[in-house]
Amino acid sequence: MALEWVVLGYAAGAEAIMLLLLTLPGFDGLRRGMIAAVRSALKPMLSVIPFCLFLLLDIYWKYETRPTCDQEHACTPAEHLRHQKSIMKSQRNALLIAAALILYWLLFSVTSLVVRLEQLNQRVEKLKRQE
Repeated sequence: MALEWVVLGYAAGAEAIMLLLLTLPGFDGLRRGMIAAVRSALKPMLSVIPFCLFLLLDIYWKYETRPTCDQEHACTPAEHLRHQKSIMKSQRNALLIAAALILYWLLFSVTSLVVRLEQLNQRVEKLKRQE
């Protein structure tokens, strides 16, 4: 299962880099190329959403099938430590899922806003030339 988390981490990192390059001021030449690249990458990156849902179900399944330490079955310190590590990993992975989903949503929103801004700038330039 570690490979899935690595892939999700790389996808979230790529989303963050694209978002950063789109929003940095002063890179107008780079931004035009990035807009085209990001717009073409948004549709394939939509697969992040079902992938995150699958990994969220995996976390839920691990939570539901975890060993319990009730009165009848006392846990050894090693089992208790393993259980605590598993909980920490699940929380870390849930944060990674949330970050990937939020970054995708932000990337989609910012890209649409930047495209709309470019269209409005072109319209303003066209109106100035007509006057």
